Amino acid sequence: MKLKIQIKCNNDQCMPEVIDKGEWVDLYIPKDVKLKSPYVNYSGKFVFNYTKIDLEICMKFPRGYEAIIAPRSSTFEHHGVICPNSIGVIDNPYNGDNDSWNFPVVPLRNATINAGQRICQFRIQLSQKATVWQKIKDLFYSGIEFERVDSLGSSDRGGFGTTGR
Repeated sequence: MKLKIQIKCNNDQCMPEVIDKGEWVDLYIPKDVKLKSPYVNYSGKFVFNYTKIDLEICMKFPRGYEAIIAPRSSTFEHHGVICPNSIGVIDNPYNGDNDSWNFPVVPLRNATINAGQRICQFRIQLSQKATVWQKIKDLFYSGIEFERVDSLGSSDRGGFGTTGR
């Protein structure tokens, strides 16, 4: 039995797929992205061009699960970007039709990342709020399965970074 995850993908370039070679799922750039290197401003301070890359996907996983997003091991080498917060957490309530996943980056050189390139990866895991029943049920899953949908049927939480400060 596989864990079913609903996915709303706004662009055919971004539909993730589970592959046998790895345990994490790659995420793709849906459109070309141009990034600018850091520069020194008029007062002599470094200015970094922080950018949120919209991955144009929204997902809804069963209660008790969350996703962790991290850069692929080759992301810096191939694209010259780092993820400023190292990983991203997509918690369960972030599952509305407009709660699009983003990948925040800081480019360290000028770069263009072309549509269809793999940029980051994610995994689904039990959250710390998972119930005992959800943990027992998880023992019977043997992987994940994406179900592409037109709507996730949930209200939007308000977008990236909406849990407050």
